[in-house]
Amino acid sequence: MKNFKETANFIWAIADLLRGDYKQSDYGKVILPLTVLRRLDCVLEKTKADVLRKYEQSTVMKIQNIDPILNKVAGYSFHNRSNFDFDKLIADPNNIAANLRDYINGFSAEAREIIEQFEFENQINRMDDNNLLFMVVKRFQEIDLHPDKVSSMEMGYLFEELIRKFAEISNETAGEHFTPREVIRLMINLLFLNDHDILTKKGIVKTIYDCCAGTGGMLSVAEEYLNELNPNARLEVFGQELNPESYAICKSDMLIKGQNPINIKKGNSISEDHLAGEQFDYLITNPPFGVKWEKIAKKVKAEHDEKGFGGRFGAGLPSTSDGSFLFLMHLIAKMKPEGSRLAIVFNGSPMFSGSPSSTKNESSIRQWIIENDMLEAVIALPNQLFYNTGISTYIWLISNHKPKNRKGKVQLINAVDLFKKMSKSLGNKRNELATNHITSITETYGDFIANDYSKIFDNKDFGYSKVTVERPERDAKGNIKLDRKGLPKADSSLRDTENIPLKEDIKAYLKREVLPHVPDAWIDESKTKIGYELNFTKYFYQYKPLRSLADIRKDIMALEKETLGLINEVIA
Repeated sequence: MKNFKETANFIWAIADLLRGDYKQSDYGKVILPLTVLRRLDCVLEKTKADVLRKYEQSTVMKIQNIDPILNKVAGYSFHNRSNFDFDKLIADPNNIAANLRDYINGFSAEAREIIEQFEFENQINRMDDNNLLFMVVKRFQEIDLHPDKVSSMEMGYLFEELIRKFAEISNETAGEHFTPREVIRLMINLLFLNDHDILTKKGIVKTIYDCCAGTGGMLSVAEEYLNELNPNARLEVFGQELNPESYAICKSDMLIKGQNPINIKKGNSISEDHLAGEQFDYLITNPPFGVKWEKIAKKVKAEHDEKGFGGRFGAGLPSTSDGSFLFLMHLIAKMKPEGSRLAIVFNGSPMFSGSPSSTKNESSIRQWIIENDMLEAVIALPNQLFYNTGISTYIWLISNHKPKNRKGKVQLINAVDLFKKMSKSLGNKRNELATNHITSITETYGDFIANDYSKIFDNKDFGYSKVTVERPERDAKGNIKLDRKGLPKADSSLRDTENIPLKEDIKAYLKREVLPHVPDAWIDESKTKIGYELNFTKYFYQYKPLRSLADIRKDIMALEKETLGLINEVIA
């Protein structure tokens, strides 16, 4: 990791040149696109002369569709046909702006579209006007970002480090862009664990999709992991990302690694699904926590109302204050009927928010997932693992083709104590998962055995009937009022509800828990609703006995003695 840290510090130092002419919050508008440009420049360096020769020949021969030919010569799915590269740019300081534009325009369409996401043209003008452009480009020319020097994984870290720093100085949320690599590694371990036999076959091709792709960290780690398992296997990656800069970084990484850049889409995956109808073997994401979705509510509600289960959101709609479940339902809709696996990071809210009601909400979404036997496991992670939040987080594992021993079951894993303290905090991230923690969690999941850290439940254990308990209305004399049918009239002011576990008989519960206290009560069965929730804390609660009175008294006496001594010192 030495290369990545040295390079990140070098690039970060370039931002000092912008001080005074740029606000700190705007540094990223210059540094990020130039980092991408320099990376592409280094990648194409060895074949640049060959590309220019082939371009000249093709122009003479008047070949129409020249891009595929030049891409082949370049050795990638992109090329640059400009006479300039970073070395030639700094050789002509007086024409740096015009030459840089010529260089950018020389990229093939896919690569040029990446640079356009940064709206870099504005920065070229601004830096040129302030006599900064040559100095900044020269500093970038001094860095070697070739994959032989800075690996794809290190480049991912580098971009994440830069984004985090730029977000910090402009008080924005860095964590919206990426997930710690050790958390991704754990998720990939869990996704691939039961598929080792399939993934180690020669020539295997699998697909993976991230609907909140960020800078592409999850997709890259998945690709690296599969390559470790089986160099002859291929993982085709797909993603969609809303943030233009993150999208550009993700797409540039895919270009360089030989993935199909057309598989990476820009936009909100919930309101603008650019991979509609596509299905994937693996699905993975870390959606933004507690994201409000009022702006896209009209489109989402229309799909829910008009398409039902023929669309993505038939199971229900969460509150507009938290769209977490929209991302999960979106991914579930993209699972292959023959079997796919899904891993998603949530905060605690999706486990219990929403109550059974006449409208389909979070509770009905949980009911749909669990009753269709899709929830395989939930893993509670340590706090302070993420850059933008210190709150509790969970990995949900979803499968539409559970192995036989997991059918009808859900595993809960409590991994909150498996972490090590970081020597230096990064935002809210103070803890990290070491390799032994990832191994331990993966093995606990794979073993599928109940112990202190792993609990195994029937699907039905999470369900309950929300029943309405009625009591009769009485007149001034205390007599029960009757309705037209001669039945006791319910008094709405005495109405109450009870949540009764699905495995329990409702009448037996009424007889045991309610009637001894209110003998005239009854349950209105027409109002009964089914709900589901995952009360993680309840299942792993450990009773701590209260301290004895003698111990408490002893501590109080010791404190009194200490206080008295301090008072005597002051008075003396």
